[in-house]
Amino acid sequence: MNRKISSLFFAFLFMFISNLAIAQHESEGEKLAEKVEHKEAENSFNATEMIMEHIGDSNEWHLWTTKDNNGEEHHVSIPLPVIIKDNLGWHTFLSSSIAHGHEHDGYTLEHGQVVSTTGVKKAALFSIISGEQKSNEVFFDLSITKNTASMFLSVIFMMIVFIGMARSYKNSQLPTGIGKVMEPVIVFIRDEVAIPNIGSVKYKRYMPYLLTAFFFIWFNNLFGLVPFFPGGANLTGNIAITAVLAIITLLITLFSANKDYWKHIFMPPVPILLYPIMVPIEIIGVFTKPFALMMRLFANVTAGHIMILAIISLIFIFKSPFLGFASVPLALFVSVLELLVAALQAYIFTVLSALFIGIAVAEHEHGHEEHAH
Repeated sequence: MNRKISSLFFAFLFMFISNLAIAQHESEGEKLAEKVEHKEAENSFNATEMIMEHIGDSNEWHLWTTKDNNGEEHHVSIPLPVIIKDNLGWHTFLSSSIAHGHEHDGYTLEHGQVVSTTGVKKAALFSIISGEQKSNEVFFDLSITKNTASMFLSVIFMMIVFIGMARSYKNSQLPTGIGKVMEPVIVFIRDEVAIPNIGSVKYKRYMPYLLTAFFFIWFNNLFGLVPFFPGGANLTGNIAITAVLAIITLLITLFSANKDYWKHIFMPPVPILLYPIMVPIEIIGVFTKPFALMMRLFANVTAGHIMILAIISLIFIFKSPFLGFASVPLALFVSVLELLVAALQAYIFTVLSALFIGIAVAEHEHGHEEHAH
């Protein structure tokens, strides 16, 4: 916990320093015009913008940037499918059609995000539900983004690994190839996570989900640390992904819960006079558990990415190559720690999911308890 708080503190500290350093280049006592500010922002290094672009999602997969003899930048990216639904119908095209200031069907890319050139806003779920936005006045972006593409790649990778493992067991009970690495991990999840938390009788029913969640989070955490394609996507640092994983755990818990679980929530073992207090607390607790799963994974993964990028940014903020002798080793050290955190966060999510499921399916021997009393 202390290490996590320290990581967040230093990340925000570095972001503050970067903004302070950039602010020093602005003239004192005079506010620049908007066009001048935009031009200076293009020519100066903005650590906050760079970090947010790296940890955020995008409609293109940026590979690298080169400069020609005139100092003009050329961005090399993998275009991704853009799928938009608005009042005019469906629009499907590649992101390369709207990159670098180009416009297509009334849309363009700004900082890797699809925006309307006609002033139409992108639909937001909660804004639609609250009535702030009307469905006929916005556009719905159903594009295959960088995180979505990364998720597909990780699923394909997992299928190749585990289908290959399953086929190898048909010929021999001893694992071969990558199975020698994966089998001890699978056995560990079974013996140290599933059985202790769910029980030796019911654990098999939930092993597919626990293994899928563990390896999905672990592999994507590792891919996120790779700075080049097919890595570099901040999938598990996207709160939508962690929210879906937490919701799946919640649904499995609720649909697997027995009568003892529901009795403990709506008829807790306390005096009846305390029911108005305890029952709402128990109901809130049902939803705070998956919320903790969601935020823990999201915050830890995102903090790690911000930490590494902020340390490297110090070199460009202070424009001193000598700072690299301190920043690069420190960033390398944090990256090695992130390799451990990648497995640790997958393990914590799996353990807590197994614990919540185990609580829901636990059987209580009421007869023996009553006999003892």
